Amino acid sequence: VQLVESGGGLVQPGGSLRLSCAASGFTFSRYTMRWNRQAPGKERELVAAITSVGDSTNYADSVKGRFTISRDNAKNTVYLQMNSLKPEDTAVYYCNALRYSSDYWGQGTQVTVSS
Repeated sequence: VQLVESGGGLVQPGGSLRLSCAASGFTFSRYTMRWNRQAPGKERELVAAITSVGDSTNYADSVKGRFTISRDNAKNTVYLQMNSLKPEDTAVYYCNALRYSSDYWGQGTQVTVSS
């Protein structure tokens, strides 16, 4: 099983980034996919989630209206479009696949929002 995040980097406040997470080694289309983040000195938090078929999403209050989660089951990939980024969005972002007791995590990608 592999989850490989990409797309992180340094961006100015108000800017945008699109994170991708490429999955392999399991039946991607059966899994709920989530993006989580962990800022320095803080606990990991759920940012966004999408159902296996993509018919429902939910978001942390702190990112509603700014972030959009989506998935392409043909490409085994989940995305996180992040707009209007704020310094408080700075964190390592982790992709997570969840189905019953199966819970897989990627290694994370750093997002830094700073001028």
